[in-house]
Amino acid sequence: AMEDVSAKFVSQKISRTRWRPLPAAALQLPDVFATGSWDNEDNRISIWSASDLGNAGLNGEYHGEPHLLCDIQHNGDVMDMQFLDQERIVVASSTGTVTIFRHHQNNQTLSANYRWEKAHYHVGQDTSCGGAACTGVVCSNPEIVTVGEDGRINLFRADQKDAVRTIDNADSSTLHAVTFLRTTEILTVNSIGQLKIWDLRQQRNEPSQIFSLAGDRVPLHCVDRHPNQQHIVATGGQDGMLSIWDIRHGTMPVSLLNAHEAEMWEVHFHPSDPDHLFTCSEDGSLWHWDTSTNVSEKPSFLHQGGRSTAYLSHSAINQSVVSAWLSNDPTKDRMEITNLIPNQTLSVNSLDVLGSCLVYGTDAEAIYVNRQLFA
Repeated sequence: AMEDVSAKFVSQKISRTRWRPLPAAALQLPDVFATGSWDNEDNRISIWSASDLGNAGLNGEYHGEPHLLCDIQHNGDVMDMQFLDQERIVVASSTGTVTIFRHHQNNQTLSANYRWEKAHYHVGQDTSCGGAACTGVVCSNPEIVTVGEDGRINLFRADQKDAVRTIDNADSSTLHAVTFLRTTEILTVNSIGQLKIWDLRQQRNEPSQIFSLAGDRVPLHCVDRHPNQQHIVATGGQDGMLSIWDIRHGTMPVSLLNAHEAEMWEVHFHPSDPDHLFTCSEDGSLWHWDTSTNVSEKPSFLHQGGRSTAYLSHSAINQSVVSAWLSNDPTKDRMEITNLIPNQTLSVNSLDVLGSCLVYGTDAEAIYVNRQLFA
């Protein structure tokens, strides 16, 4: 289905791609996305429109490519970014600075709206601190949480100059990524294979729970939690493995799934259809993991005792599908995996998925939009 994908070559290595959130109850397809770049002389935050894509021509062929609405220079590599709301984007820099950019939709410009200089920093021998990369950012408007190479966690509020809370030595190793577990709790992953839960209501600067990969302590690069079943968490690591965790039980992953041949950079559950999960990697691949296999085709676990599926309540069916993520080997009987990029190129650094639309960015200086994910 590669013909449904439109590519745009942008002469910048793309480190992050994010759809602008749709207004509540909006019916339209996602149409605007942001990108951030890295490893270029002049890094940029860019806003793109994909709205003229997906207008099929007379012969059903797709035409058009994403077009640039506006962009702005960014100091340092873009390490992570997230929309705070329809207009504002929070960006994490390799310099340690965290910036909120505002997209002015009336005249299509971007401006720096607010900046926390050196939110992350290494404490040197002298007093002039060197910045440490801010590796991850997650927002729940107005709250913004950042993590960094310095092992620090910051909680900012969009309208306040000083951090609401800082956990200085949260981790002795690099924190690579962060996400919300619920409004007052966050999950972090680090460079020694640990997943930690932090309760921001607690004044203690200790995690409330620590989980870890057995054995080799492979660095974990990315984390996401299931949008409806908040105890199900997915992480991806340096070895390309996908780990699924059930944070209610034990301290180790429920399943380890062989995935990519190199570092996994991002993992995302589909926000409204979490039977689908997406991962991308340094090896140039982007995988779609689908556990939504049609239950009626699985007589083995539904027709016990000759009962027909009509007797099964909707929730029973849902449970068996949802727990596919938690079965010891989800791949065995109920998972389909598709590589959405058959001709692998350079590293796929970032992906984002919303509705039926996928956007991803690569080191091959290109961004790609697929508006027919489930066609």
